[in-house]
Amino acid sequence: MKIVTRDEIAGCPAWVASFADLRKDHRYYEILEDTLRERVEYRYFAIIDRAGCLHAVQPFFLLDQDVLEGLGAEWQPLLARIRRFVPGFLRMRTLMVGCFAGEGHLAGSSTVPSGKIAEILCSEIVTLARSCRAQLIVLKEFPARYRPVLDCFVRRGFARAPSMPMTALNIEHDDFDAYMQNALPRSARWQLRKKFKATDGEAIALTVTDDARDAVDEIYPLYLQVFDRSKFRFEKLTADYLRRLGSDMKDKVRFFIWRRGGKVIAFSLCMVEGDSLFWEYVGLDYGVALDLHLYYYTIRDMMNWAIANGYRWLRSTGLSYEPKFRMRHDLDPLDLYVRLRSPLPNAIFRLLLPWIVPARYDKTLRKFANYREVW
Repeated sequence: MKIVTRDEIAGCPAWVASFADLRKDHRYYEILEDTLRERVEYRYFAIIDRAGCLHAVQPFFLLDQDVLEGLGAEWQPLLARIRRFVPGFLRMRTLMVGCFAGEGHLAGSSTVPSGKIAEILCSEIVTLARSCRAQLIVLKEFPARYRPVLDCFVRRGFARAPSMPMTALNIEHDDFDAYMQNALPRSARWQLRKKFKATDGEAIALTVTDDARDAVDEIYPLYLQVFDRSKFRFEKLTADYLRRLGSDMKDKVRFFIWRRGGKVIAFSLCMVEGDSLFWEYVGLDYGVALDLHLYYYTIRDMMNWAIANGYRWLRSTGLSYEPKFRMRHDLDPLDLYVRLRSPLPNAIFRLLLPWIVPARYDKTLRKFANYREVW
């Protein structure tokens, strides 16, 4: 395994085939590298044989990470006092394996399966992290189904802890009204119908497209409104990111855009994979969003569209768990595998990690029936 840049793998069949069965294939990683570059360095692990033939490519990136970012609110005043005197306290250069904007996946090919990739990666990654001057190593947000093959990392000193999970909702119903009747209790149905009355008489038009380049100047400010109100802030998208998705990934991207009187008041960026519609990002005009209960209005429209187009699942990225709990989503766990490069500090860090991840402090998560699966 060796570290390469994108220029070194451009056009390589192994890279072009990477993650081809997933919604975020090699094109998505290239879009990220071109459009989300602030404080991030993108690199790739190339798995090669003795003849120098490249068999698989595993993306990773480098950034400075605040290790204590996920601590509960009660710890923040103490942390702020410490950093008043030691500004860089527990901020580390970090090597993260996976996707900068989304869950991580193991690479693989017809010649090197993902399980073998995991073994090669865990045997060499500490040495390679040293060459990148990274103090912390993270496998970022890998779905729980990878736990058996990634157990080799735990045996080599990594600690596994939950990231903020995705959610999944089965939508095998005739339409949204049938979903409410079949899946929700009477009180929840009453609450939703009450919210939907706010849009009675409103002329709100929905457009679904695979290319929103003409509307980016209208939808991007709505994304920023949601981003600025978020308690947890992860990657910050750019307008170019939205444009590139529409130009390069039409087969896997769907933009839902709602207009009222010709003005865009909401949008959702979704991606498709198999029998699932993935709800990735949302934008809302908060000048009207709360009064019109646009969050629920947009969900109803997306579900009706997904059902009509044969999708069986609505899957969503993390956060905003309270409405998803009320609508009977299940948690879809994501894992972090983390270790410090130096063995002695890592022994202590392994004990601390489960106590500094945000999932421990989100009270809504504990309400979900499958919360234990997160751990």
